[in-house]
Amino acid sequence: MSVRRQNIIRPTASWHSTAGYWLAPLTGHWTEAASSHLARHARLVRVTVVALRGSAPREPGASMLVDPEGTVGTIGGGQLEWRATVLAREQLADPHAAPVRLVDLVLGPDLGQCCGGRVELWLERLTRDDIRWLTEAAHGLRAGRSIALATDVKRGTVAHRLLPPLPGTVRLRLMRGAGEDLRLLETLQRSRPPLHIFGAGHVGQALVRLLGDLAMFEITWIDPRAELLPGGLPAGVHAVLSEAPAQLASAAPPSTRFVVMTHDHGLDYELCRAILRREDAFWLGLIGSASKSARFRSRLLREGLPEAAVSRLHCPIGIPGIASKLPAALAIAIAAQLLQTGGAGVAAASNAQACAHAGAGAGACSACGERR
Repeated sequence: MSVRRQNIIRPTASWHSTAGYWLAPLTGHWTEAASSHLARHARLVRVTVVALRGSAPREPGASMLVDPEGTVGTIGGGQLEWRATVLAREQLADPHAAPVRLVDLVLGPDLGQCCGGRVELWLERLTRDDIRWLTEAAHGLRAGRSIALATDVKRGTVAHRLLPPLPGTVRLRLMRGAGEDLRLLETLQRSRPPLHIFGAGHVGQALVRLLGDLAMFEITWIDPRAELLPGGLPAGVHAVLSEAPAQLASAAPPSTRFVVMTHDHGLDYELCRAILRREDAFWLGLIGSASKSARFRSRLLREGLPEAAVSRLHCPIGIPGIASKLPAALAIAIAAQLLQTGGAGVAAASNAQACAHAGAGAGACSACGERR
């Protein structure tokens, strides 16, 4: 009987410690992130998906920022992102490289990815000379304004112009001129829908941490207990200390999503009643059991709320099939259900190839100069 020898790899100390780093999400709009980033780095490259055919990891408009040391945001990961990062760093390292380049990649043959689509990337080098218009755009977005950005590439030079909003709903359009001339038209807007979260207990805190990384909603986080509203909140999260949360529910913007998970069942009911009395609330989720749901629904009907309004209450909250009651697990179930309601960037892929002046009258477009 023969014995086959095997080489056994034994753990070393290096297995128990790493020198890696967390990948940073792109929170807020890319213009805000780029403006802030250039305060720490002299230059960076913005990589944006401007067109695609077939299946691809991200939608048109998805952006990431690349500097000599790291990245912020993602265009989908995998070989596509690795190749884009390499190309961006080459663009940063070569002072004679063009400030803007287009890269057309077929995901299967070029990158070995099974998505099967074709992606066109816009790689643009930004420096501290761009801080002025980036900051102006960021200020406009924070003030709630919708802005158009025209980036013109002519004979190797780049010019940026901030314009009034483009007609129609198109967010992104790439146009090719003579030779290497290009124009990229973009609608810059904070497209994250409003979300009000009532309650800063264990599940509330876990949910805000999770949604903060997703950066898909503009979150107002409300609780009467100051000690449970921490500082250092993610971008897009605004903590509000309030002794009258129901008033804030009534005053929330139209199409707000609401999550109710306070420390008090009476307050939960008051909030649900105030929200369901609105006809413009987008969605309402309430933490609780099936019996709590039945009690609330019965009482709301007795108090005269229409059955159609009461049917909009989602309780128990969260997608089914998750058995754990740990706060982080509940937060994942609730976040998944919120994602099913839609969020920022949902419509980007469907309209990215349409004309930027769709639906406008006859004449020349003031943004691109084309006839319409």
